[in-house]
Amino acid sequence: MDLSYPPEAEVFRREIRAWLEANLPADWGQRAMTAEERTAFNRDWTRRLYGGGWICASWPKEYGGRGLSTMAAVVLNEEFARAGAPLRADFFGDTLVGPTILKWGTEEQKQEFLPRILRGEISWCQGFSEPDAGSDLGSLKTWARLDGDEWVVNGQKVWTTQAQDADYIFLLARTDAQAPKHAGISYLLVPMRQPGIEVRPIVQVDGSAEFNEVFFNDARCPEANVVGGVNQGWKVAMTTLGFERGTSATTGHRRFQKELDELVKLAQKNGRATDAVIRQRLATAWSKVKIMQINGYRSLTAVLTDRKDPGVAALGATNKMFWSEYHQETMDLATDILGMDAQVLTGSPAEDTWLPGYGRHRGRATYPVSQLQAQFFFSRSETIWGGTAEIQRNIVGERVLGLPKEPRP
Repeated sequence: MDLSYPPEAEVFRREIRAWLEANLPADWGQRAMTAEERTAFNRDWTRRLYGGGWICASWPKEYGGRGLSTMAAVVLNEEFARAGAPLRADFFGDTLVGPTILKWGTEEQKQEFLPRILRGEISWCQGFSEPDAGSDLGSLKTWARLDGDEWVVNGQKVWTTQAQDADYIFLLARTDAQAPKHAGISYLLVPMRQPGIEVRPIVQVDGSAEFNEVFFNDARCPEANVVGGVNQGWKVAMTTLGFERGTSATTGHRRFQKELDELVKLAQKNGRATDAVIRQRLATAWSKVKIMQINGYRSLTAVLTDRKDPGVAALGATNKMFWSEYHQETMDLATDILGMDAQVLTGSPAEDTWLPGYGRHRGRATYPVSQLQAQFFFSRSETIWGGTAEIQRNIVGERVLGLPKEPRP
């Protein structure tokens, strides 16, 4: 296997690295930031990214991107990941709804939304999951009816990240009650800042409130804000979920490698590195991170060579399941390395901070966790969002291995 990149990719890599060295703050990732500091950083960093042409650089030039090749886009992702630098103005806009609009949107939708996403002027949240429609998304009950030239939306969404700060929500709503389960669903772009929408944060034990409940009571959006056509929302949503589950082939392992390196240092510091069981578990974790790295190269090779065989399909289906379960195992290992110290709250209850290296917000809490403890809690959600581990196993079994479908009640 040849893991070297072509010469032009390495030239581009040096260009990116030089730009990051000139623009990224010297102390980036070395300390927690207050909410005010993070807001100021986001504003300035987005301006710099846009000026450098790095936001959505793989988008076509006619829509504001640089039209980067797959290899160039990979190099861009790798260099920003190496530096721990944010590569996007807004994850949901840049990575999910933006590419979805590029694929399915009308020309009017592209002209209205894509430039604002590129400039970081508009933030988004995702309205798919509901109290009775999570893994079984086709059971959603939120509905929309046409009233003149507007859609009127009623219902509830849950586990909606960033809803408290978003300008728009891209949501699924049932627009034909008589259609079969996965038909009659439309993909709508709904303004969040209106009287008909209520956002209720779901506060976690560590004081963070990234998830929200969102209630729609006669909320409205323009008739033209349907992406992909009325009652065609299911196929559009599957495109969005594909972007969510497979956006970082060669960089996804990096945050786990960095975290594991810190755990090794911690084990050496407190003497647990001499424990045979801890050493074996650290070695197992290292091997799994290397598997992620190698599978990333396999995924990249498949894209570059346009391979579409069962092995490639299996790799895509197992990737999210593999890393999310790995992370929970590693966070359990972290608490065992710490021992009873893992129960001691070492965060500051007075600080409203963003944790370095993860972009996670820790609110003012009566349960002031450390960065590691916050990651332990967050890891419990990773086998749920973006496709539960159970559903991913069904996909592998039924669609990749050709096993009989799971019996239905």
